[in-house]
Amino acid sequence: MSKTNKPVVSAVVNTVFAEKDRDQAHARWREVADSLRGRFRDVAELMDEAEHDVLAYMAFDESLRSKLHSTNPLERVNKEIKRRTNVVGIFPNREAVIRLVGALMLEQNDEWAVSRRYMPVEKLTAMCNDPEAAAMIAAQ
Repeated sequence: MSKTNKPVVSAVVNTVFAEKDRDQAHARWREVADSLRGRFRDVAELMDEAEHDVLAYMAFDESLRSKLHSTNPLERVNKEIKRRTNVVGIFPNREAVIRLVGALMLEQNDEWAVSRRYMPVEKLTAMCNDPEAAAMIAAQ
């Protein structure tokens, strides 16, 4: 697709993410793919293949969705790892890198578990304990 068409196609695809209901989002996804099929066949085929992967976060509670589709926490962790490894410079061996990165990941886990609470564990636990919700998520 040409650069001139990208904003239009992107805007049409983004209408899917405005849907609040999972079934409506899937229906809108198929409508968008079908509308693009005539002019942008490759995009429509890609959308057909990626539908369940892209909309998997819709199976979760609405309050968790913004946290699930964002990669900001992962990017933040990667940035911190890069910053700390650049301070060290050259590592003597592979085990030294694993120790440093492992320590950073443990520190991040403790921070998220105690102070930040990025996602409420109670809601995730409740979803896992509900057989119907767990089956729906696993099916995605």
